[in-house]
Amino acid sequence: MTSSKSISRTAPSAVTADALVTSLLTVQTAGAGFVDLTAEVAKFVEEACAREGAVTLFVRHTSASLTVQENADPSVLDDLMTSLGRLAPEDGGWSHDTEGPDDMPAHIKTMLTATSLQIPVLKRQLALGVWQAIYLIEHRARPHRREVVLQFMGRIG
Repeated sequence: MTSSKSISRTAPSAVTADALVTSLLTVQTAGAGFVDLTAEVAKFVEEACAREGAVTLFVRHTSASLTVQENADPSVLDDLMTSLGRLAPEDGGWSHDTEGPDDMPAHIKTMLTATSLQIPVLKRQLALGVWQAIYLIEHRARPHRREVVLQFMGRIG
C-alpha cells in the first residue's frame, strides 16, 4: 500500500484554449529505425507561440509509427527494434506481401505502437521528462517519405 506522503501534485490550473495551430512535418527516413522529432516539435511549439496546452502528432501512414522513448542510450532503440522484429518477423508466413516481405510486419508493428501522440505544453515548453524524446519509427526496410501532422491546441501569445 502506498502512503499518502509519497504522492503529491500541484493545484489544478485552467487554461482557455484560444488557438489551434497546425503544421505538416515531412520526414525522409533512411529505412527501418528511429528518427528523433523532438527538436522539430519544439521548434513548432516556439513558432506557434504556444504557452499552455497540448501538441498532437499524427503520422499519416500504416507502416510507420510514433513513440516517446529514452534518448540517452542508443542501445535502447536498438533493443526496441529487435523486439519489434521478434514480434512481427518477415518470415512469419503472412499472406499480405504486396510491397515485399517487410510489408505485413510493418503494419503489425504500427498496430502495436501508435499513430498519434499528445504531449503537454507547459510554460512554452514540451513537458517531456529528462530522458524522453519523440520518435518516428520507420518499420519498412527501404527509405520512405513520411508525413506527420503537428497540431497545438491551447493558449498562445
